[in-house]
Amino acid sequence: MTIRVLLVDDHAIVRDGLRFLLEAHGDFEVVGGAANGRDAVRAARELQPDVVIMDLAMPELNGTEATQQIHDACPATQVLVLSMHSTAEHIYRAFQAGAQGYLLKESAGPELLAAVRTVHAGRRYLSQKIAETMVDDYIRERHAASPLDSLSARERQILQSIAEGKSSAETARALSLSPKTVETYRSRMMKKLGLDDFAALVRFAIQHGLTPLE
Repeated sequence: MTIRVLLVDDHAIVRDGLRFLLEAHGDFEVVGGAANGRDAVRAARELQPDVVIMDLAMPELNGTEATQQIHDACPATQVLVLSMHSTAEHIYRAFQAGAQGYLLKESAGPELLAAVRTVHAGRRYLSQKIAETMVDDYIRERHAASPLDSLSARERQILQSIAEGKSSAETARALSLSPKTVETYRSRMMKKLGLDDFAALVRFAIQHGLTPLE
């Protein structure tokens, strides 16, 4: 049985490498690729892949938010996160968003094939370099304690956009909102998070993995 895979990473060389690795084995077919989260959601809806291999730190829409949207729109599609981040916060949020597996990029070569097959079979996969007990303990202790949980999905999208340097007008166009609505969301987020200025809001977005540093 062939496993149909969608590759999502903002670096073309990474997507090319993953494609080469997967297609060297007869039971994988790479059906498409995307360089940001928004395109990934569109591609997943159109192509209905069995598995999406998802980076986290991407422009436009980060991998966690894209995972959530794919999980909601394409329930038969499993998401395997492939990331350089190994912190409990990143892992927790990925699984909370609906990811079925989490694999570190540094170990992608030897583990990738097993990880894709595992999540395709409906089982959870966690990179061998991450202690599964750490995730279980973190989920049990934290539940919904992350400050990001106080924000709606729309607020997180707007936060990522403005943290990436986009103006209120640009953000509004991208999300089909009015600039005034974007400004209202921004003020509401600052109040929710207890932040005093725009710079603090941007730092918050970076620290919590909503947008890449670069």
